[in-house]
Amino acid sequence: MEKLKGACIIGQSGGPSAVINASVLGCVEAALRSDAITKVYGAAHGITGVLDDRLYDLTLEDPEELAKLRYTPSAAFGSCRYKLADPLSDDADYQRLLDVFKKYDVRYFFYNGGNDSMDTCSKISAFLAQNDYVCRVIGIPKTIDNDLAMTDHCPGYGSAAKYVALSCMEVTLDSKVYGKGSVTVLEVMGRNAGWLTAAAALATDRGCGPDLIYLPEVHFDLADFISDVRRVHERKKDVMVAVSEGIKDKNGDYLSAYFSDASKTRDAFGHAQMGGLAASLASFANTRMDVKVRGIEFSLLQRCAAHTASATDIEEAYGAGKAAFEAAESGISDKMVAFEREPGAEYKCKTVLVDLVEVANAEKKIPRSWINEAGNGLLQPFIDYVSPLIQGETQLAMQEGLPQFANLKRIMTREV
Repeated sequence: MEKLKGACIIGQSGGPSAVINASVLGCVEAALRSDAITKVYGAAHGITGVLDDRLYDLTLEDPEELAKLRYTPSAAFGSCRYKLADPLSDDADYQRLLDVFKKYDVRYFFYNGGNDSMDTCSKISAFLAQNDYVCRVIGIPKTIDNDLAMTDHCPGYGSAAKYVALSCMEVTLDSKVYGKGSVTVLEVMGRNAGWLTAAAALATDRGCGPDLIYLPEVHFDLADFISDVRRVHERKKDVMVAVSEGIKDKNGDYLSAYFSDASKTRDAFGHAQMGGLAASLASFANTRMDVKVRGIEFSLLQRCAAHTASATDIEEAYGAGKAAFEAAESGISDKMVAFEREPGAEYKCKTVLVDLVEVANAEKKIPRSWINEAGNGLLQPFIDYVSPLIQGETQLAMQEGLPQFANLKRIMTREV
């Protein structure tokens, strides 16, 4: 089959991670090596950069500087949370995308993101096909929440899980120094799925982690929470609790809404703003118990901690980007790269391709059978699942005690 020649665009979307740039690098380096690619562009701030005709010419970057993206956190080209309308009701954005694609002869489009990003990919792919414009569209998975459907796990999750587990171990040790008894509540990201908060169980498994772990997969009850905390406090004095930011009550209402109106603030995709739950639950516990309390929110730290990134995560993220380009170059479109874990005691994982439409707007949650009966802890199957994903250390280059992150030129096409 004759190769489809033209330019390619890669964009990043949603919340960044410690390894999202590794995926970009895998795709970009493969594209730069291909004789089918005339130009390689990076979209400034995701799909909004394409709509605004703000593209970085990546062929002008220093290859050595680009290579540093493998160990650089955040989103090198900028990200966005922009929701494309239903093209049947409003196709203005899609027509604009088509105009930009034609202007630069873009025949390959890669989007690196989570659930909503795969929805964006699917809509773009369908519109281009309906308008007889040949362009291969491939989604590259990314989310520390690990909630993408059709894949064993997501790039970014392993490193964030490692950070959460490590931080839980360190805070647990710190919380015990005075021996007078305390309640510490740790808030971890996770709106509707508790994969990241569940990683705290790795610390507990090592004998140095949370006593109680609450996930969105199980309804949360304030009375049960206080009962659990009291029971642990009577036995151990110091209580360590990990909660997902998105835990809900039996009616499906976010617990964060009990204490503030912050959850009424929503992004373009209708997601409620999270945060502040740890401090609120700690204060609530203090009204029911005469004990020192503390709330700690990991916030952005859990998604940008490149210094504790998992080598497994880094290499798999890079491989996902490379596999995306190779699939597109071979003639495949309208797919997302996914991971398939091979059976056996030794961890082995391979990349596969799944339909974008099957992934878009779907969510994968922790099986209830991996959570204890009381709903406040994890069981061995989860430990077995997550342990391989945090293995290995980053090879991040250091200079005078600090990391050498990528410093790209980011030259816009209009400046060339």
